[in-house]
Amino acid sequence: MTEQRIQRRLAAILAADVVGYSALMQRAEEATHAEFEQLKRELIEPSFCRHEGRLIKTTGDGALAEFASPLAAMRCAVEIQDHLAASSSPLRLRIGLNLGDVIVGQDGDLYGDGINIAVRLEGAADPGGILISEKVYSEVGDKLDVGFEDRGEQQLKNITKPVRAYAVRAAARGVLMSAAPPLPDKPSIAVLAFQNMSGDPEQEYFADGMVEEIITALSRFKSLFVIARNSSFTFKGRAVDIKEVGRRLGVRYVLEGAVRKASGKVRITGQLIDAITGAHIWADRFERDLTDVFALQDEVTVAVVSAIQPKLLQTEIAMAARRRPENLTAYDLFLRAMQQFYLATREGETEALQLARRALELDPRFSSVAALAGACHMHNVVWGYTIDPQFDREEAIRLLRLALSLDDSDPETLAWAAFISAYMVGDCESEIEMADRSVALNPNSFIAWHFRGWVYRNAGRPEEAIQSFERAIRMNPVDPLLHRSFTGIGYAFTELRCFDEAVAAVKKALRQNPFFAPAHRCLASAFAHLGRDEEAREAAARLLEHDPKFTISSWIARGGQSNAKLLIEGLRKAGLPE
Repeated sequence: MTEQRIQRRLAAILAADVVGYSALMQRAEEATHAEFEQLKRELIEPSFCRHEGRLIKTTGDGALAEFASPLAAMRCAVEIQDHLAASSSPLRLRIGLNLGDVIVGQDGDLYGDGINIAVRLEGAADPGGILISEKVYSEVGDKLDVGFEDRGEQQLKNITKPVRAYAVRAAARGVLMSAAPPLPDKPSIAVLAFQNMSGDPEQEYFADGMVEEIITALSRFKSLFVIARNSSFTFKGRAVDIKEVGRRLGVRYVLEGAVRKASGKVRITGQLIDAITGAHIWADRFERDLTDVFALQDEVTVAVVSAIQPKLLQTEIAMAARRRPENLTAYDLFLRAMQQFYLATREGETEALQLARRALELDPRFSSVAALAGACHMHNVVWGYTIDPQFDREEAIRLLRLALSLDDSDPETLAWAAFISAYMVGDCESEIEMADRSVALNPNSFIAWHFRGWVYRNAGRPEEAIQSFERAIRMNPVDPLLHRSFTGIGYAFTELRCFDEAVAAVKKALRQNPFFAPAHRCLASAFAHLGRDEEAREAAARLLEHDPKFTISSWIARGGQSNAKLLIEGLRKAGLPE
Protein backbone atom coordinates (compact mmCIF):
# COMPACT_ATOMS: atom_id res chain seq x y z
CA MET A 1 0.00 0.00 0.00
CA THR A 2 1.55 3.32 -1.05
CA GLU A 3 1.89 6.10 1.47
CA GLN A 4 -0.20 9.20 0.88
CA ARG A 5 1.98 12.03 -0.35
CA ILE A 6 2.25 14.98 2.04
CA GLN A 7 1.26 18.25 0.38
CA ARG A 8 3.42 21.28 1.17
CA ARG A 9 3.53 24.89 0.03
CA LEU A 10 5.14 28.21 0.81
CA ALA A 11 2.78 30.57 2.60
CA ALA A 12 2.71 33.93 4.35
CA ILE A 13 1.08 33.39 7.73
CA LEU A 14 -0.51 36.00 10.01
CA ALA A 15 -1.21 35.15 13.65
CA ALA A 16 -3.19 37.58 15.84
CA ASP A 17 -4.14 37.39 19.50
CA VAL A 18 -5.83 39.66 22.05
CA VAL A 19 -3.54 41.14 24.69
CA GLY A 20 -4.49 40.09 28.23
CA TYR A 21 -7.63 38.27 27.12
CA SER A 22 -7.84 35.98 30.16
CA ALA A 23 -7.67 38.90 32.59
CA LEU A 24 -10.27 40.82 30.61
CA MET A 25 -12.58 37.79 30.62
CA GLN A 26 -12.26 37.48 34.40
CA ARG A 27 -13.29 41.11 34.86
CA ALA A 28 -16.14 41.20 32.31
CA GLU A 29 -16.66 37.88 30.56
CA GLU A 30 -19.74 38.61 28.44
CA ALA A 31 -18.69 42.13 27.46
CA THR A 32 -15.18 40.98 26.46
CA HIS A 33 -16.53 38.08 24.40
CA ALA A 34 -19.01 40.38 22.62
CA GLU A 35 -16.30 42.99 21.99
CA PHE A 36 -13.99 40.42 20.39
CA GLU A 37 -16.79 38.95 18.25
CA GLN A 38 -17.54 42.47 17.01
CA LEU A 39 -13.84 43.06 16.34
CA LYS A 40 -13.63 39.89 14.23
CA ARG A 41 -16.83 40.72 12.36
CA GLU A 42 -16.17 44.40 11.66
CA LEU A 43 -12.37 44.56 11.30
CA ILE A 44 -10.33 41.35 11.27
CA GLU A 45 -12.29 39.14 8.85
CA PRO A 46 -13.16 41.98 6.40
CA SER A 47 -9.49 43.00 6.35
CA PHE A 48 -8.48 39.41 5.58
CA CYS A 49 -10.96 39.42 2.66
CA ARG A 50 -9.78 42.79 1.38
CA HIS A 51 -6.18 41.58 1.18
CA GLU A 52 -7.17 38.19 -0.25
CA GLY A 53 -6.25 36.28 2.89
CA ARG A 54 -7.76 32.94 3.87
CA LEU A 55 -8.91 32.48 7.44
CA ILE A 56 -7.43 29.20 8.64
CA LYS A 57 -8.98 29.14 12.09
CA THR A 58 -10.14 31.31 14.96
CA THR A 59 -9.65 30.64 18.64
CA GLY A 60 -11.38 32.16 21.63
CA ASP A 61 -9.06 35.18 21.48
CA GLY A 62 -7.21 35.03 18.19
CA ALA A 63 -7.11 34.25 14.49
CA LEU A 64 -4.77 32.62 12.00
CA ALA A 65 -4.75 33.45 8.27
CA GLU A 66 -2.82 32.55 5.12
CA PHE A 67 -1.90 35.08 2.41
CA ALA A 68 -0.59 34.64 -1.10
CA SER A 69 2.27 37.07 -0.46
CA PRO A 70 4.12 38.58 2.53
CA LEU A 71 3.29 42.04 1.18
CA ALA A 72 -0.46 41.34 1.35
CA ALA A 73 -0.11 39.92 4.87
CA MET A 74 1.88 42.98 5.94
CA ARG A 75 -0.67 45.44 4.55
CA CYS A 76 -3.42 43.55 6.31
CA ALA A 77 -1.59 43.53 9.65
CA VAL A 78 -0.90 47.26 9.48
CA GLU A 79 -4.48 48.05 8.50
CA ILE A 80 -5.85 46.07 11.46
CA GLN A 81 -3.49 47.60 14.02
CA ASP A 82 -3.91 51.18 12.78
CA HIS A 83 -7.70 50.96 12.78
CA LEU A 84 -7.70 49.38 16.22
CA ALA A 85 -5.35 52.04 17.60
CA ALA A 86 -7.66 54.77 16.34
CA SER A 87 -10.82 53.10 17.68
CA SER A 88 -12.44 53.25 21.10
CA SER A 89 -12.21 49.47 21.55
CA PRO A 90 -10.62 48.36 24.85
CA LEU A 91 -8.98 45.44 23.06
CA ARG A 92 -5.44 45.44 21.68
CA LEU A 93 -3.82 42.81 19.48
CA ARG A 94 -0.39 41.33 19.01
CA ILE A 95 0.36 40.20 15.45
CA GLY A 96 3.11 37.93 14.16
CA LEU A 97 4.03 37.35 10.49
CA ASN A 98 6.12 34.60 8.94
CA LEU A 99 6.93 33.28 5.49
CA GLY A 100 7.61 29.58 5.51
CA ASP A 101 6.94 26.05 4.40
CA VAL A 102 3.62 24.59 5.61
CA ILE A 103 1.92 21.19 5.48
CA VAL A 104 -1.59 21.16 4.04
CA GLY A 105 -3.96 18.87 5.92
CA GLN A 106 -6.85 17.02 4.26
CA ASP A 107 -9.24 19.41 6.01
CA GLY A 108 -7.48 22.44 4.50
CA ASP A 109 -5.83 23.30 7.82
CA LEU A 110 -2.10 24.16 7.82
CA TYR A 111 0.64 22.75 10.04
CA GLY A 112 4.38 22.92 10.56
CA ASP A 113 7.06 25.42 11.56
CA GLY A 114 5.80 27.98 9.05
CA ILE A 115 2.70 28.28 11.25
CA ASN A 116 4.43 27.78 14.60
CA ILE A 117 6.93 30.59 14.03
CA ALA A 118 4.16 33.07 13.19
CA VAL A 119 2.32 32.11 16.40
CA ARG A 120 5.48 32.45 18.51
CA LEU A 121 6.32 35.82 16.94
CA GLU A 122 2.83 37.01 17.79
CA GLY A 123 3.42 36.05 21.42
CA ALA A 124 6.67 38.04 21.46
CA ALA A 125 5.20 41.16 19.79
CA ASP A 126 4.47 44.36 21.70
CA PRO A 127 0.84 45.06 22.64
CA GLY A 128 -0.64 46.76 19.57
CA GLY A 129 2.50 45.80 17.62
CA ILE A 130 3.58 43.67 14.67
CA LEU A 131 6.61 41.38 14.80
CA ILE A 132 7.84 39.81 11.56
CA SER A 133 10.40 37.16 10.68
CA GLU A 134 13.54 37.94 8.69
CA LYS A 135 12.04 36.11 5.69
CA VAL A 136 9.07 38.51 5.66
CA TYR A 137 11.37 41.49 6.19
CA SER A 138 13.52 40.52 3.19
CA GLU A 139 10.37 40.53 1.00
CA VAL A 140 8.70 43.73 2.22
CA GLY A 141 11.47 45.84 3.72
CA ASP A 142 12.24 47.87 0.57
CA LYS A 143 8.69 47.84 -0.85
CA LEU A 144 6.84 49.74 1.86
CA ASP A 145 7.48 53.19 3.23
CA VAL A 146 7.54 52.08 6.86
CA GLY A 147 10.16 51.83 9.55
CA PHE A 148 11.45 48.67 11.19
CA GLU A 149 13.30 47.96 14.39
CA ASP A 150 15.72 45.05 14.38
CA ARG A 151 14.93 42.97 17.46
CA GLY A 152 17.78 40.54 16.84
CA GLU A 153 17.60 36.79 17.07
CA GLN A 154 14.70 35.47 19.10
CA GLN A 155 14.75 32.08 20.79
CA LEU A 156 11.14 31.04 20.29
CA LYS A 157 9.48 28.29 22.30
CA ASN A 158 9.65 24.85 20.64
CA ILE A 159 11.53 26.30 17.63
CA THR A 160 15.02 24.76 17.33
CA LYS A 161 16.87 27.59 15.60
CA PRO A 162 16.74 31.26 16.67
CA VAL A 163 14.62 33.49 14.41
CA ARG A 164 15.71 37.02 13.58
CA ALA A 165 12.74 39.35 14.06
CA TYR A 166 11.80 42.92 13.14
CA ALA A 167 9.15 45.11 14.73
CA VAL A 168 7.16 47.56 12.63
CA ARG A 169 7.48 51.07 14.03
CA ALA A 170 4.06 52.36 15.08
CA ALA A 171 4.78 55.96 14.05
CA ALA A 172 5.49 54.94 10.47
CA ARG A 173 2.51 52.71 9.91
CA GLY A 174 -0.13 55.28 9.03
CA VAL A 175 1.02 55.61 5.41
CA LEU A 176 -0.38 52.18 4.70
CA MET A 177 -3.88 53.14 5.67
CA SER A 178 -4.68 54.59 2.23
CA ALA A 179 -8.19 55.50 3.41
CA ALA A 180 -9.13 51.83 3.75
CA PRO A 181 -11.85 51.59 6.43
CA PRO A 182 -13.08 48.18 7.63
CA LEU A 183 -16.18 46.63 6.08
CA PRO A 184 -19.43 47.30 7.97
CA ASP A 185 -21.35 44.38 9.47
CA LYS A 186 -24.07 44.65 6.81
CA PRO A 187 -24.07 44.77 2.99
CA SER A 188 -22.10 47.83 1.89
CA ILE A 189 -22.24 49.44 -1.55
CA ALA A 190 -20.83 52.36 -3.50
CA VAL A 191 -22.51 53.63 -6.67
CA LEU A 192 -19.96 55.11 -9.06
CA ALA A 193 -20.77 57.91 -11.50
CA PHE A 194 -22.20 56.34 -14.67
CA GLN A 195 -20.06 56.82 -17.76
CA ASN A 196 -21.48 59.12 -20.43
CA MET A 197 -20.99 57.27 -23.73
CA SER A 198 -22.88 59.82 -25.85
CA GLY A 199 -20.39 62.66 -26.09
CA ASP A 200 -23.33 64.92 -25.17
CA PRO A 201 -22.74 67.01 -22.01
CA GLU A 202 -26.48 67.10 -21.32
CA GLN A 203 -26.45 63.33 -20.90
CA GLU A 204 -23.76 63.71 -18.24
CA TYR A 205 -26.15 65.78 -16.12
CA PHE A 206 -28.84 63.18 -16.68
CA ALA A 207 -26.50 60.32 -15.72
CA ASP A 208 -25.24 62.09 -12.58
CA GLY A 209 -28.79 62.90 -11.51
CA MET A 210 -29.85 59.31 -11.98
CA VAL A 211 -26.94 58.00 -9.91
CA GLU A 212 -27.82 60.44 -7.13
CA GLU A 213 -31.40 59.11 -7.20
CA ILE A 214 -30.12 55.53 -7.00
CA ILE A 215 -27.89 56.40 -4.01
CA THR A 216 -30.81 58.11 -2.26
CA ALA A 217 -33.12 55.16 -2.92
CA LEU A 218 -30.59 52.62 -1.65
CA SER A 219 -29.99 54.73 1.46
CA ARG A 220 -33.61 54.18 2.49
CA PHE A 221 -32.79 50.54 3.20
CA LYS A 222 -31.47 50.55 6.75
CA SER A 223 -30.13 47.06 6.09
CA LEU A 224 -27.58 48.57 3.65
CA PHE A 225 -24.49 50.73 4.21
CA VAL A 226 -24.36 53.14 1.27
CA ILE A 227 -21.43 55.44 0.50
CA ALA A 228 -22.39 59.08 -0.01
CA ARG A 229 -22.26 60.65 -3.47
CA ASN A 230 -19.36 62.96 -2.64
CA SER A 231 -17.11 60.00 -1.88
CA SER A 232 -18.12 57.70 -4.73
CA PHE A 233 -17.92 60.56 -7.28
CA THR A 234 -14.23 61.14 -6.48
CA PHE A 235 -13.56 58.30 -8.94
CA LYS A 236 -15.52 59.99 -11.74
CA GLY A 237 -13.71 60.18 -15.08
CA ARG A 238 -10.94 57.83 -13.96
CA ALA A 239 -10.10 54.32 -15.05
CA VAL A 240 -10.62 52.43 -11.82
CA ASP A 241 -9.86 49.02 -10.38
CA ILE A 242 -13.09 47.90 -8.68
CA LYS A 243 -11.17 46.05 -5.98
CA GLU A 244 -9.23 49.23 -5.19
CA VAL A 245 -12.47 51.24 -5.09
CA GLY A 246 -13.94 48.77 -2.64
CA ARG A 247 -10.82 48.89 -0.47
CA ARG A 248 -10.58 52.67 -0.50
CA LEU A 249 -14.25 53.19 0.32
CA GLY A 250 -14.59 50.21 2.66
CA VAL A 251 -17.44 48.50 0.75
CA ARG A 252 -18.13 44.98 -0.40
CA TYR A 253 -20.13 45.88 -3.54
CA VAL A 254 -19.75 48.45 -6.29
CA LEU A 255 -22.41 49.44 -8.84
CA GLU A 256 -21.13 50.94 -12.08
CA GLY A 257 -22.85 51.77 -15.34
CA ALA A 258 -22.99 53.74 -18.56
CA VAL A 259 -25.48 55.91 -20.44
CA ARG A 260 -25.74 56.21 -24.23
CA LYS A 261 -28.20 58.37 -26.20
CA ALA A 262 -29.19 57.52 -29.76
CA SER A 263 -32.20 58.28 -32.02
CA GLY A 264 -34.42 59.74 -29.32
CA LYS A 265 -33.75 56.84 -26.96
CA VAL A 266 -31.43 56.39 -24.03
CA ARG A 267 -29.78 53.11 -23.11
CA ILE A 268 -28.56 52.56 -19.56
CA THR A 269 -26.41 49.59 -18.57
CA GLY A 270 -25.53 48.67 -15.02
CA GLN A 271 -23.52 45.98 -13.29
CA LEU A 272 -23.08 45.05 -9.65
CA ILE A 273 -19.64 43.72 -8.72
CA ASP A 274 -18.25 42.06 -5.61
CA ALA A 275 -15.29 44.31 -4.86
CA ILE A 276 -13.54 41.61 -2.84
CA THR A 277 -13.54 38.88 -5.49
CA GLY A 278 -14.23 40.91 -8.63
CA ALA A 279 -17.17 38.62 -9.46
CA HIS A 280 -20.15 40.05 -11.37
CA ILE A 281 -23.33 39.56 -9.34
CA TRP A 282 -25.90 41.28 -11.53
CA ALA A 283 -26.05 43.09 -14.87
CA ASP A 284 -28.90 44.50 -16.91
CA ARG A 285 -29.74 46.96 -19.66
CA PHE A 286 -32.58 49.47 -19.77
CA GLU A 287 -33.72 51.24 -22.95
CA ARG A 288 -36.32 54.01 -22.79
CA ASP A 289 -37.67 56.86 -24.88
CA LEU A 290 -35.94 60.11 -23.97
CA THR A 291 -38.97 62.29 -23.30
CA ASP A 292 -39.50 63.38 -19.69
CA VAL A 293 -35.97 63.24 -18.24
CA PHE A 294 -37.07 63.26 -14.59
CA ALA A 295 -39.70 60.57 -15.10
CA LEU A 296 -37.05 58.49 -16.88
CA GLN A 297 -34.64 58.93 -13.96
CA ASP A 298 -37.33 57.76 -11.55
CA GLU A 299 -38.23 54.75 -13.69
CA VAL A 300 -34.67 53.55 -14.10
CA THR A 301 -33.92 54.17 -10.41
CA VAL A 302 -36.81 51.92 -9.35
CA ALA A 303 -35.75 49.23 -11.84
CA VAL A 304 -32.11 49.24 -10.70
CA VAL A 305 -32.77 49.42 -6.97
CA SER A 306 -35.52 46.80 -7.10
CA ALA A 307 -33.13 44.43 -8.86
CA ILE A 308 -29.96 44.88 -6.83
CA GLN A 309 -31.31 45.15 -3.24
CA PRO A 310 -32.76 41.61 -3.16
CA LYS A 311 -29.73 40.36 -5.11
CA LEU A 312 -27.47 41.75 -2.40
CA LEU A 313 -29.53 40.01 0.28
CA GLN A 314 -29.45 36.68 -1.57
CA THR A 315 -25.69 37.00 -2.08
CA GLU A 316 -25.17 37.73 1.62
CA ILE A 317 -27.34 34.74 2.58
CA ALA A 318 -25.27 32.48 0.31
CA MET A 319 -22.04 33.76 1.88
CA ALA A 320 -23.37 33.22 5.40
CA ALA A 321 -24.31 29.65 4.51
CA ARG A 322 -20.67 28.98 3.56
CA ARG A 323 -19.18 30.37 6.79
CA ARG A 324 -18.08 28.00 9.50
CA PRO A 325 -20.70 27.73 12.27
CA GLU A 326 -18.17 28.69 14.95
CA ASN A 327 -17.55 32.04 13.25
CA LEU A 328 -21.16 33.18 12.98
CA THR A 329 -22.23 36.62 14.15
CA ALA A 330 -25.72 38.01 14.84
CA TYR A 331 -25.99 39.21 11.25
CA ASP A 332 -24.88 35.84 9.84
CA LEU A 333 -27.46 34.10 12.01
CA PHE A 334 -30.14 36.52 10.77
CA LEU A 335 -29.25 35.69 7.15
CA ARG A 336 -29.41 31.96 7.84
CA ALA A 337 -32.74 32.43 9.60
CA MET A 338 -34.11 34.26 6.54
CA GLN A 339 -33.04 31.37 4.32
CA GLN A 340 -35.02 28.94 6.49
CA PHE A 341 -37.96 31.36 6.76
CA TYR A 342 -38.27 31.41 2.96
CA LEU A 343 -38.91 27.65 2.91
CA ALA A 344 -42.35 28.12 4.53
CA THR A 345 -42.21 24.63 6.09
CA ARG A 346 -42.67 23.49 9.69
CA GLU A 347 -38.99 22.54 9.89
CA GLY A 348 -37.91 25.80 8.25
CA GLU A 349 -39.91 27.91 10.71
CA THR A 350 -38.46 25.96 13.66
CA GLU A 351 -34.89 26.40 12.43
CA ALA A 352 -35.45 30.08 11.57
CA LEU A 353 -36.78 30.73 15.07
CA GLN A 354 -33.80 29.02 16.72
CA LEU A 355 -31.33 31.01 14.62
CA ALA A 356 -33.20 34.27 15.31
CA ARG A 357 -33.11 33.62 19.05
CA ARG A 358 -29.34 33.05 18.92
CA ALA A 359 -28.94 36.28 16.96
CA LEU A 360 -30.99 38.22 19.54
CA GLU A 361 -28.81 36.81 22.32
CA LEU A 362 -25.74 38.21 20.56
CA ASP A 363 -27.41 41.51 19.66
CA PRO A 364 -30.53 42.28 21.76
CA ARG A 365 -31.09 45.53 19.78
CA PHE A 366 -31.35 43.88 16.34
CA SER A 367 -34.89 44.99 15.41
CA SER A 368 -35.08 42.96 12.18
CA VAL A 369 -34.28 39.76 14.07
CA ALA A 370 -36.97 40.50 16.66
CA ALA A 371 -39.49 41.06 13.85
CA LEU A 372 -38.45 37.86 12.07
CA ALA A 373 -38.79 35.83 15.28
CA GLY A 374 -42.24 37.33 15.82
CA ALA A 375 -43.26 36.33 12.29
CA CYS A 376 -42.11 32.75 12.95
CA HIS A 377 -44.29 32.54 16.06
CA MET A 378 -47.19 34.03 14.09
CA HIS A 379 -46.76 31.48 11.29
CA ASN A 380 -46.72 28.67 13.85
CA VAL A 381 -50.21 29.80 14.84
CA VAL A 382 -51.81 30.58 11.46
CA TRP A 383 -50.27 27.60 9.65
CA GLY A 384 -51.20 25.16 12.42
CA TYR A 385 -47.64 24.22 13.38
CA THR A 386 -47.87 25.12 17.06
CA ILE A 387 -48.54 22.79 19.99
CA ASP A 388 -49.19 25.79 22.27
CA PRO A 389 -51.12 28.46 20.32
CA GLN A 390 -51.42 30.81 23.29
CA PHE A 391 -47.65 30.84 23.87
CA ASP A 392 -46.83 31.45 20.21
CA ARG A 393 -49.47 34.18 19.97
CA GLU A 394 -48.11 35.98 23.05
CA GLU A 395 -44.53 35.66 21.83
CA ALA A 396 -45.43 37.01 18.38
CA ILE A 397 -47.05 40.08 19.97
CA ARG A 398 -44.18 40.57 22.44
CA LEU A 399 -41.58 40.41 19.69
CA LEU A 400 -43.42 42.76 17.33
CA ARG A 401 -43.60 45.30 20.17
CA LEU A 402 -39.92 44.76 20.92
CA ALA A 403 -39.03 45.34 17.26
CA LEU A 404 -40.99 48.59 17.20
CA SER A 405 -39.44 49.76 20.47
CA LEU A 406 -35.97 49.19 18.98
CA ASP A 407 -36.62 50.99 15.67
CA ASP A 408 -40.06 52.26 14.69
CA SER A 409 -38.62 54.33 11.83
CA ASP A 410 -37.25 51.39 9.83
CA PRO A 411 -39.65 50.72 6.92
CA GLU A 412 -39.13 46.97 6.93
CA THR A 413 -39.50 46.65 10.71
CA LEU A 414 -42.78 48.57 10.40
CA ALA A 415 -43.90 46.26 7.60
CA TRP A 416 -43.12 43.10 9.60
CA ALA A 417 -44.88 44.51 12.66
CA ALA A 418 -48.01 45.45 10.67
CA PHE A 419 -48.09 41.96 9.13
CA ILE A 420 -47.78 40.15 12.48
CA SER A 421 -50.33 42.41 14.12
CA ALA A 422 -52.83 41.82 11.29
CA TYR A 423 -53.04 38.14 12.29
CA MET A 424 -52.32 38.27 16.02
CA VAL A 425 -54.05 41.52 17.08
CA GLY A 426 -56.53 42.59 14.40
CA ASP A 427 -56.42 46.36 14.91
CA CYS A 428 -57.00 47.24 11.24
CA GLU A 429 -56.61 50.99 11.63
CA SER A 430 -53.24 50.71 13.41
CA GLU A 431 -51.97 48.04 11.02
CA ILE A 432 -52.91 50.02 7.91
CA GLU A 433 -51.19 53.08 9.38
CA MET A 434 -47.96 51.11 9.93
CA ALA A 435 -48.11 49.50 6.48
CA ASP A 436 -48.70 52.85 4.77
CA ARG A 437 -45.87 54.45 6.72
CA SER A 438 -43.48 51.66 5.72
CA VAL A 439 -44.05 52.19 1.98
CA ALA A 440 -43.91 55.97 2.41
CA LEU A 441 -40.50 55.65 4.09
CA ASN A 442 -39.20 53.33 1.37
CA PRO A 443 -41.31 52.96 -1.78
CA ASN A 444 -38.59 50.70 -3.25
CA SER A 445 -38.97 47.96 -0.62
CA PHE A 446 -40.44 44.66 -1.82
CA ILE A 447 -41.00 43.61 1.80
CA ALA A 448 -42.96 46.78 2.57
CA TRP A 449 -45.33 46.35 -0.40
CA HIS A 450 -45.67 42.59 0.11
CA PHE A 451 -46.73 42.88 3.74
CA ARG A 452 -48.93 45.88 2.97
CA GLY A 453 -50.82 43.57 0.64
CA TRP A 454 -51.53 41.08 3.44
CA VAL A 455 -52.52 43.86 5.84
CA TYR A 456 -55.05 45.26 3.37
CA ARG A 457 -56.33 41.77 2.49
CA ASN A 458 -56.96 41.00 6.16
CA ALA A 459 -58.60 44.40 6.59
CA GLY A 460 -61.18 43.54 3.93
CA ARG A 461 -59.81 45.81 1.20
CA PRO A 462 -58.92 43.31 -1.56
CA GLU A 463 -58.52 45.85 -4.42
CA GLU A 464 -55.84 47.72 -2.49
CA ALA A 465 -54.25 44.42 -1.50
CA ILE A 466 -53.94 43.33 -5.14
CA GLN A 467 -52.31 46.64 -6.08
CA SER A 468 -49.76 46.21 -3.28
CA PHE A 469 -48.95 42.60 -4.20
CA GLU A 470 -48.59 43.50 -7.89
CA ARG A 471 -46.29 46.40 -6.99
CA ALA A 472 -44.16 44.00 -4.94
CA ILE A 473 -43.97 41.44 -7.76
CA ARG A 474 -43.16 44.07 -10.37
CA MET A 475 -40.33 45.38 -8.19
CA ASN A 476 -38.81 41.99 -7.45
CA PRO A 477 -39.85 39.21 -9.85
CA VAL A 478 -37.32 36.67 -8.49
CA ASP A 479 -37.74 37.00 -4.71
CA PRO A 480 -37.99 33.75 -2.68
CA LEU A 481 -41.18 35.14 -1.05
CA LEU A 482 -42.92 35.53 -4.40
CA HIS A 483 -45.22 32.52 -3.94
CA ARG A 484 -46.68 34.28 -0.90
CA SER A 485 -47.43 37.40 -2.94
CA PHE A 486 -49.22 35.35 -5.63
CA THR A 487 -51.18 33.53 -2.92
CA GLY A 488 -52.21 36.87 -1.45
CA ILE A 489 -53.48 37.93 -4.87
CA GLY A 490 -55.44 34.69 -5.04
CA TYR A 491 -57.07 35.34 -1.67
CA ALA A 492 -57.99 38.90 -2.69
CA PHE A 493 -59.43 37.83 -6.05
CA THR A 494 -61.53 35.18 -4.29
CA GLU A 495 -63.11 37.86 -2.10
CA LEU A 496 -63.81 39.90 -5.25
CA ARG A 497 -65.54 36.86 -6.84
CA CYS A 498 -62.88 36.81 -9.57
CA PHE A 499 -62.37 33.07 -9.19
CA ASP A 500 -60.65 32.40 -12.51
CA GLU A 501 -58.09 35.10 -11.71
CA ALA A 502 -57.65 33.59 -8.25
CA VAL A 503 -56.90 30.17 -9.76
CA ALA A 504 -54.36 31.68 -12.17
CA ALA A 505 -52.56 33.57 -9.37
CA VAL A 506 -52.40 30.61 -7.00
CA LYS A 507 -51.14 28.26 -9.69
CA LYS A 508 -48.21 30.64 -10.16
CA ALA A 509 -47.55 30.39 -6.42
CA LEU A 510 -47.59 26.60 -6.52
CA ARG A 511 -45.19 26.49 -9.46
CA GLN A 512 -42.68 28.27 -7.24
CA ASN A 513 -43.50 26.35 -4.05
CA PRO A 514 -45.75 23.27 -4.50
CA PHE A 515 -45.74 22.61 -0.74
CA PHE A 516 -47.27 25.94 0.35
CA ALA A 517 -50.49 24.97 2.17
CA PRO A 518 -52.15 28.44 2.02
CA ALA A 519 -52.00 28.27 -1.79
CA HIS A 520 -53.72 24.86 -1.87
CA ARG A 521 -56.36 26.26 0.50
CA CYS A 522 -57.13 29.15 -1.85
CA LEU A 523 -57.11 26.89 -4.89
CA ALA A 524 -59.65 24.50 -3.31
CA SER A 525 -61.99 27.39 -2.52
CA ALA A 526 -61.74 29.03 -5.95
CA PHE A 527 -62.31 25.74 -7.81
CA ALA A 528 -65.34 25.02 -5.61
CA HIS A 529 -66.86 28.42 -6.40
CA LEU A 530 -66.36 27.73 -10.12
CA GLY A 531 -68.18 24.40 -9.81
CA ARG A 532 -65.03 22.48 -10.75
CA ASP A 533 -65.72 19.95 -8.02
CA GLU A 534 -63.15 17.29 -8.92
CA GLU A 535 -60.32 19.85 -9.03
CA ALA A 536 -61.60 21.39 -5.78
CA ARG A 537 -61.50 17.99 -4.04
CA GLU A 538 -58.01 17.34 -5.41
CA ALA A 539 -56.77 20.71 -4.10
CA ALA A 540 -58.45 19.99 -0.75
CA ALA A 541 -56.60 16.65 -0.59
CA ARG A 542 -53.28 18.38 -1.27
CA LEU A 543 -54.08 20.87 1.52
CA LEU A 544 -54.70 18.07 4.01
CA GLU A 545 -51.41 16.43 3.00
CA HIS A 546 -49.53 19.57 4.04
CA ASP A 547 -51.85 20.57 6.93
CA PRO A 548 -53.28 17.25 8.24
CA LYS A 549 -55.05 18.81 11.23
CA PHE A 550 -56.84 21.41 9.14
CA THR A 551 -60.46 22.17 9.92
CA ILE A 552 -62.36 25.26 8.86
CA SER A 553 -63.18 26.22 12.46
CA SER A 554 -59.59 25.83 13.67
CA TRP A 555 -58.31 27.85 10.71
CA ILE A 556 -60.73 30.68 11.55
CA ALA A 557 -59.58 30.53 15.18
CA ARG A 558 -55.94 30.91 14.12
CA GLY A 559 -56.67 34.54 13.22
CA GLY A 560 -56.80 36.96 10.31
CA GLN A 561 -59.80 35.37 8.60
CA SER A 562 -62.62 37.72 9.65
CA ASN A 563 -62.82 39.16 6.11
CA ALA A 564 -62.41 35.88 4.22
CA LYS A 565 -66.12 34.98 4.01
CA LEU A 566 -66.14 33.86 0.38
CA LEU A 567 -62.94 31.90 0.80
CA ILE A 568 -64.44 30.07 3.80
CA GLU A 569 -67.66 29.40 1.87
CA GLY A 570 -65.57 27.83 -0.91
CA LEU A 571 -63.71 25.60 1.56
CA ARG A 572 -67.05 24.23 2.76
CA LYS A 573 -68.12 23.59 -0.84
CA ALA A 574 -64.81 21.75 -1.43
CA GLY A 575 -65.78 19.28 1.33
CA LEU A 576 -63.09 20.23 3.85
CA PRO A 577 -63.87 19.24 7.46
CA GLU A 578 -65.75 21.77 9.55
